[in-house]
Amino acid sequence: MDGRGKASSGIQQKVELLKTIRYIRVVNKSLLKWISFHSDPMTQIYDSETAELLGYGIAGDAYDGASRFSKELASYSPMIRSADADILPAKRIADARTRDTVRNDAYVASGATLRKDNIVGSYYMLNAKPVTTVLFGKEDDKWEDEFQEEVEEKFGLWAESFENWPDASRINTLTGLVRMAVDHHTVQGEVLAAAEWLRDQPRMFSTAIQMIDVDRLSTPPEFSGDTQVRGGVRRNQYGAPQVYYVRMAHPSDWMSPDSYKWKPVDIRKPWGRLQMLHIYEQLRPDQSRGMSAMVAALSEMKMTKNFRKMVLQNAVLNATYAATIESELPTEAIFAQLGGESMTPEKIQEALSGYMGGHYQTLDSYMAGAKNLHIDGVKIPHLPPGTKFKLQGAGQGGPLGSEFEQSLLRHIAAALGVSYEQLSRDYTQTNYSSARAAMNETYKAMLSIKRMVADRFATTVYTLWLEEALNKGEITSVRRSMPSFYEKQFKEAYTASDWVGASRGQIDELKETQAAILRINNGLSDLETENARLGADWRKRMRQMKREMEWKEFYNILQRPGT
Repeated sequence: MDGRGKASSGIQQKVELLKTIRYIRVVNKSLLKWISFHSDPMTQIYDSETAELLGYGIAGDAYDGASRFSKELASYSPMIRSADADILPAKRIADARTRDTVRNDAYVASGATLRKDNIVGSYYMLNAKPVTTVLFGKEDDKWEDEFQEEVEEKFGLWAESFENWPDASRINTLTGLVRMAVDHHTVQGEVLAAAEWLRDQPRMFSTAIQMIDVDRLSTPPEFSGDTQVRGGVRRNQYGAPQVYYVRMAHPSDWMSPDSYKWKPVDIRKPWGRLQMLHIYEQLRPDQSRGMSAMVAALSEMKMTKNFRKMVLQNAVLNATYAATIESELPTEAIFAQLGGESMTPEKIQEALSGYMGGHYQTLDSYMAGAKNLHIDGVKIPHLPPGTKFKLQGAGQGGPLGSEFEQSLLRHIAAALGVSYEQLSRDYTQTNYSSARAAMNETYKAMLSIKRMVADRFATTVYTLWLEEALNKGEITSVRRSMPSFYEKQFKEAYTASDWVGASRGQIDELKETQAAILRINNGLSDLETENARLGADWRKRMRQMKREMEWKEFYNILQRPGT
């Protein structure tokens, strides 16, 4: 290297050194300012992350539950993560465990069925309530009645037909689909369905719902690094879902080539018609998927099942042996007395039979007529010294039904949102007031799930059907001059509705019927509400009552003497 090259290299090194020194000075200056600020005793640190990094237990000083020095909580340091970071890695194993528990635990399966029976019942009935003040700017009771009558009858025929028109797979009626949705929400914490448009004959309406296993909702490999795609759902900057990526087959169907293909489905059509229905309870912001409430009690569910199994096995084992003989003599001493220490099992059995047989024959000949050695004609053997004869009670096992098992069942009942009495079918320690209180609490829990899951699912199906029916001109009560289904909030005004599901049930029919009459007479309730409590449609009931009154009057005229 010549002199110029060396000079140039030396200059570059000096420049880099000066830059480094300048950077160090800037860092030191900032660090000195930070130290002087935080070393001031009058300065308060309000940044919790900085305090945690510095080791200050600010929150722990004020809250026992956040103390870092508590003996009970010192090692309890859960991770602070986003909602999806908590849920998505644990989603598959949690769903697998909850499904297995529902399949193999009778109590948990019964609790899941209780939810469906208490929310949906045997018939999920539409109660249309169009909002005429939004549609026409004023109330129009006559048109409301006309619309309700027509829509409820036509929708009911389609929804509950045994041809199963609402189900794309032609297996379930609307009620069956709603029950499945509630069951999916119970076991998996979310419901996933697609709105299909089927043209097969002889369909009158092309709208159909395809239920989708939530295992098929996943992120394709090519989007694994895309921060907007989480758990198979693409969301915009506000967190609203835009596209769902659904596997063409279940992940476990690895032999099918469709298992490795994904289909992107937009949540809505360009004109707003819903294509994907994803229902789950969002407990935290930015949460993309749901988690079953059963997960919190899975340990108790597993322990309860193992407890019952062990107690049952113990009972069966005890019932196998009618009696046992207990001796204080060691095994070696018994074998030595019977003829030696090294004996084969056959020789041991032969020696034991001979020894005990001779002993019992001697006792029988000596005490054959002793009445005090009989119980109801059954002889009691006289055993060798140091030996006890113990009778085993058939089925004697353990504390099934005890407070321990009850406490475990209460955990399961709490996770499922039902009362202990309903889950266990044990009403032995319950009076009317307690049963009524438990029923009210269960009713409130079921009402919230009904509104969030069952009503939302059924209303979505109803909205899709009504949109098609209006476009086909099947609803004659809606004239051409009326507001369009797609403008403003008219869609919500047309599809506003309530749903009548399972009856609330009555413990004391006389008392509760009297209470219902008092509520109606004092303006605290109405026929619609009280009939809905019993799972009935008040308009159909009033029409039926009118028919019956007319028949009664007709027969009274025929039976009147002299006419």
